[in-house]
Amino acid sequence: MAESSGTGRLNRRSLFGGAAAAAGAAGIGWGAVTLGDRQTGDSNDPTAAATEPFYGEHQAGIETAPPTHAAFIGFDLRPGTDRDDIIGILKIWTDDAARLTQGRPALADTEPELAQRPARLTVTVGLGPRVFTVAGLPQHRPSWLRPLPPFDIDRLEPAWNDGDLMLQVCADEATTVSHAVRVLGKNVASLVSVRWVQRGFRNVAPGQTPRNLMGQVDGTVNIAPGTPDFAELVWDDGRAHPWLTGGTSLVLRRIAMTLDTWDEIDREGRELTVGRTLADGAPLTGSRELDEPDFTAVDAHGIAVIPQSSHIARAHHTSDRERFLRRGYNYDDAPPPGQTSNSGLLFAAFQRDVDAQYLPVQQRLAAFDALNVWTTPIGSAVFVIPPGVRSPGRYLGQTLFES
Repeated sequence: MAESSGTGRLNRRSLFGGAAAAAGAAGIGWGAVTLGDRQTGDSNDPTAAATEPFYGEHQAGIETAPPTHAAFIGFDLRPGTDRDDIIGILKIWTDDAARLTQGRPALADTEPELAQRPARLTVTVGLGPRVFTVAGLPQHRPSWLRPLPPFDIDRLEPAWNDGDLMLQVCADEATTVSHAVRVLGKNVASLVSVRWVQRGFRNVAPGQTPRNLMGQVDGTVNIAPGTPDFAELVWDDGRAHPWLTGGTSLVLRRIAMTLDTWDEIDREGRELTVGRTLADGAPLTGSRELDEPDFTAVDAHGIAVIPQSSHIARAHHTSDRERFLRRGYNYDDAPPPGQTSNSGLLFAAFQRDVDAQYLPVQQRLAAFDALNVWTTPIGSAVFVIPPGVRSPGRYLGQTLFES
């Protein structure tokens, strides 16, 4: 059972009270043992029963093939919390995630039946800059772990920025995501408050690139899982901070799309803005999605086929080091009065070094990207993602707190 050390303030008994434990012991209402032994999910539904490994060198939810649904939750530590409390939170999240991702209910799960459909559930934990201050470990904070510098295109709203702790919860079923989010949140509610919740979705057939709500293929140029490039560009090697070996960083940007005016642009205008065709995502100089764009090609009048201001021209890396993993999810919320949509993209970028890999690309986009007319960053947060848990009995972040 995961409990905090030191103060003893955070444990299962103090969180849930003796009544819940007594009910479980008596076998009324919980049925944890029975559910743990029962076959998870619907035997006729392979999607519901599918699981992703929890234990390993890296946290799941990064190199994992992105599921259909995602929720990103930012938390703030409550006043008075300390190093032992943070460890306690991470121990509980480790224990809960290890169970839920395998189709087993968390301890004292009040809706254990909902855990039986893991649907490739992954739980990824991130730490914000203030965690290192509260824990008395400033020397272990990576230099890039700080809010991004301001950009002229930003219209950041306080409701979507920063945070001390972060959970990325993904699965192929929305109910699975919601249940995991609730369990993981309420089990540490005495020590954290929810700062923001951002939910997203993506629908894509295997082997295809998803589309954003502008109708554009989104995520063509990406790093392939399991390759040397992925290991080099995403996973930290521990040279600067040995505790971070096998970890990475996350930049989460909430990007609003002005679809009401984007709808007014004709098809050619949209394709010139992005630099790719709408039909299949091919660059304007190619015929297939994966063709390499030719940014030097010109038409009969000497005009660039792919405009220099197009999104793909500005986002294209100028060196191999300016590459990172993109995992985007659409969001679609209730529109404000007078508008027909309130939609956008939850842009999650994973990389070894934010300053060396992400920032140069973002600076080019902020300076001169035709797509900026219809896209506005309204949320921004940066987190360090600790390495995975290699075996039972250990906890997320242990290499940091016991280094």
